[in-house]
Amino acid sequence: MEQKNNFPIQQCIKDDSLFPAALRFIPHAPHTLYYRGSLSSAPRIAIVGTRKASPEGKKLAHHVAYELASQQWIIVSGLAFGIDAAAHQGACDANGATWAVLAHGLDSVQPKQHIPLAQKILDLGGCLISEYPSGTPPYPHQFLARNRIISGLSAAVIVIEAPRASGSLATAHAAAQQGIPVFVFPGPASSPLFTGSHELLRHGARLVRSVHDICEDITTHPTLSFVSQSIHKTQDSLQSHDVFLCIKENSTPISLETILEKTGLSYPYVQKNISKLILEQKIIEVGPQLYNLSP
Repeated sequence: MEQKNNFPIQQCIKDDSLFPAALRFIPHAPHTLYYRGSLSSAPRIAIVGTRKASPEGKKLAHHVAYELASQQWIIVSGLAFGIDAAAHQGACDANGATWAVLAHGLDSVQPKQHIPLAQKILDLGGCLISEYPSGTPPYPHQFLARNRIISGLSAAVIVIEAPRASGSLATAHAAAQQGIPVFVFPGPASSPLFTGSHELLRHGARLVRSVHDICEDITTHPTLSFVSQSIHKTQDSLQSHDVFLCIKENSTPISLETILEKTGLSYPYVQKNISKLILEQKIIEVGPQLYNLSP
């Protein structure tokens, strides 16, 4: 992609104020982000799905993105064919902002057919983002790796048309690890385009039928995740153990920010498990967001 002078490639590291705060604390957080455009602090939500989307799926992705962008949400996706492109286009058509997370250096755009769409994203105040420096080609494993960034940047992940082998399932699983809600639009039981979507629903993802459902659930259940209750119990136990060990291994009081950095766990889970450990009288709060072992 030919760069315009007003959209140069820039970079920020985890300690920079521009680095998206939520992304600092995800498992395997990127140390450096390269970006073109604006890293706004407005609320963000991801829309993902299959590259081989049906016309109905693309229309739905466009509609959902349009409506959410009209409500000042930044739409996050991966600039791939199918659902991703429809979501970016929907946000652009609403004159809203959208962020595209790429799996290669920002000196190019893949697929090349989306160069005009990428330029439109920048022109409307959006952003192209990557953890890879210029000159990095789009190796297959990098497309899976970037999914954790798509979810990590977002308050929730919306899945539209996900077959069993869809990369959007990896984004949903990354969201689960990060404590981020996953919303799924269902489809016909016989359609192969929805086999992955329906598996997510079977494991506890939130079924939604409209933008209203999504906004209502985010407002009333801000820590929804698609992990089933039994998995939650196992996960909470392991995470509580990790938080306790992190505090125990320090001879001096440890801050919440340090716990987040050392464990790589999401903010909601760490907060929940700190409260649990305090109730169990295993740790004490010795200052604002400062913890130590109980005497």
